[in-house]
Amino acid sequence: MTDHGRLLSDGYLDGIESRSMAELRAMRAECVEAETGLSYLRRLVQGALDIIHNELERRAAGSHAGDLATLVAELPDALGVEQRPAVAGRLPRTLEPTEVDPELAAELGQLVSAGRTARLPEMTDEELRAFADELKAFESKVSERRRRFFKIIDALQGEIARRYQIGEASVESLLEG
Repeated sequence: MTDHGRLLSDGYLDGIESRSMAELRAMRAECVEAETGLSYLRRLVQGALDIIHNELERRAAGSHAGDLATLVAELPDALGVEQRPAVAGRLPRTLEPTEVDPELAAELGQLVSAGRTARLPEMTDEELRAFADELKAFESKVSERRRRFFKIIDALQGEIARRYQIGEASVESLLEG
């Protein structure tokens, strides 16, 4: 289990210049793994937001609040349309994380509990907007943590690249052993 607190601590990158290439690569892999889990959580939140926005748009178009069967029937449309602006990001090495931060997963689980999600069609527009606001706040929290991991990954990658540039490390060393 990756400890996000340890990876995000102020001293995590201390002394990277003196660490071995194997240590740097292991540190980078651990951070990439943690970031992939955060990316996964963020996509789950975005899916929930897409469903809420779809319900609000359906209502704004004059449709009455539907039932759960209608909501489920409309999922392909709600989740298949890109509703967020494209932003610069990083392509994950894998879409499926090997682990997800348990505290954040539990927090998201509470936000989108089955009972609450099943009640979407019954919620008022104000309740839906409040739910969306809670999800946006959670998404911001996850996104901020991802940005912190990106900085650490960049620092580790920068140190690895620096070593190749000055000849301290070589591609041939990767092929040995």
